[in-house]
Amino acid sequence: MAERLKLYQRVSQEIERGIRNGVYPGGTRLPAERDLAERFEVSRPTIREAMIALEIRELVEVRHGSGVYVVESPPTDRASAELNVGAFELIEARIMFEGEAAALAATVMSDEELNRVRVILEAMEALDPASAEELAFDRQFHIAIAEGTQSSLVAQTIEHLWDLREQSPLCRRMFEQAHRVGINPRPEEHRRVYDALVQRDSAQARSAMRSHLLRVSEDLLAVTELQLIEDAKREIIAKRRRIAGTNISVE
Repeated sequence: MAERLKLYQRVSQEIERGIRNGVYPGGTRLPAERDLAERFEVSRPTIREAMIALEIRELVEVRHGSGVYVVESPPTDRASAELNVGAFELIEARIMFEGEAAALAATVMSDEELNRVRVILEAMEALDPASAEELAFDRQFHIAIAEGTQSSLVAQTIEHLWDLREQSPLCRRMFEQAHRVGINPRPEEHRRVYDALVQRDSAQARSAMRSHLLRVSEDLLAVTELQLIEDAKREIIAKRRRIAGTNISVE
């Protein structure tokens, strides 16, 4: 039985076929994100993941302030590294698994395991949020809670999701973009999860974890929007300079 394609894979493959067949000739700009989302009947995050997949394959390039363009001479080799999962798909899974893991851990984790979570959290709070150490502690925090469920299967599943986050080129590209624009782990959100664990409040632990991961998803969505805003600002400034250079007064 053939493996079922993920949504972003289906979209990227259809666009790639269009590129190969001349529907999208080299040097031309692809339709806007909103138009592609409507055409393929998927969400805008799925389109963003598809664009990153095509960029990794060197089939398209992003031109600041203009859009996504087909490269003039797309590589003929269609083989590419396994992209695994997209960032948004991964976060959806984490919300489901880690939310329930936090709820379970609140009721069964030992005081020693809870103390380990506290030590990791305090280390996070003492660091610069943009540091590499902060990102490492972020993973340790979530894995420690998963291990607190007393279920090796739950812990292994959540650790696997974190491995995918670090190994998938598609995920890495999205999170690296977020890091470059200053979007980093927020210890205060982790503190709310920890406080719920201390109170042994299962419902609050689930809610705090889900809220934290939803915020991660929102931040990733904002990455593209922030880039578009900055590109628009640069384009406006460039136009103003061109107008000023003509010495024409604009009323």
